[in-house]
Amino acid sequence: MTTTIRTLESPPSVLAGYAKAFGSVVPLAGALPLPLPGGGGELPDLELRVPVLTTDLDHLSAYAQVCGFTLRDTLPVTYLNVRAFPVHIALMTDGAFPFGPVGLVHLTNAITQVRPVDVREELALRVWVTGLDPHPKGRTLTLHTEASAGDEVVWTARSTMLRRGKGTGEPADPTAVPDVPAAATWKVPGDTGRRYAAVSGDRNPIHLYGLTAKPFGFPRAIAHGLWTKAHALAAIEGQLPDAFTVDVAFRKPVLLPATATFGSMTDEKTGVVDFAVRDRKTGSAHLVGSVVPAGKAAATARRRKTTEKTGAPS
Repeated sequence: MTTTIRTLESPPSVLAGYAKAFGSVVPLAGALPLPLPGGGGELPDLELRVPVLTTDLDHLSAYAQVCGFTLRDTLPVTYLNVRAFPVHIALMTDGAFPFGPVGLVHLTNAITQVRPVDVREELALRVWVTGLDPHPKGRTLTLHTEASAGDEVVWTARSTMLRRGKGTGEPADPTAVPDVPAAATWKVPGDTGRRYAAVSGDRNPIHLYGLTAKPFGFPRAIAHGLWTKAHALAAIEGQLPDAFTVDVAFRKPVLLPATATFGSMTDEKTGVVDFAVRDRKTGSAHLVGSVVPAGKAAATARRRKTTEKTGAPS
């Protein structure tokens, strides 16, 4: 099958993407004058490209403040996630996509920083999707993102999401995550979802207010999983090497406001940093992850039990 490549002059409108996303799950959606997702049984062999992407320093500053990063002359490792978000929504709301993004559960996110990315660099983005893979609770798809400076790939990301349905996969691997002791307490304000939405563009109702989250089964608004990942990495940014992969599994959603604990543990031989964000009262994990320096992939040959938990709705 030939891949269809679609070039976008700039990151598309998130508002239009949300109109399609939520339009696809309301009654009489077919009457809307929009090419809604749900037009195919398989994932489209489609690649979206943004050939020129520059950094707005005011936006970067706002993102760093919300997530806790120190402003530097290089991008925080998670920043390109939010720059790619409009492209992700455009892909998942394409008319050929088999279902819309509403209700997807974010299971894992892995980022590889090939080298630090200067804030003044001009980048190009590529986004595509693979799957649908069997899972005990349905099927998964994986969004792939690649950022390049000229011909050099400098940053990549993979987000794996669950589409709930009839389970067809094998049970999750029972290997436990190393126990990371808590070292800090986080007070997460109730407006965290709205503040992160303002800089990320991700205004999914489950992140904004209790009233908008309740129709989706949550007693209160929940923090974005990618905010939790970013805030955790901001806490250890002084330990991050120039080239590394950071892989996280989202477990229990963070109900806002919240009090959570954070801890990290470094293997002195390999330089691998394991970290975790947990509920302060119960100790259950919101997020677990590892930072693996480039060339040390064998050090994390253990597999994590990432699929047995609920994950974080997208």
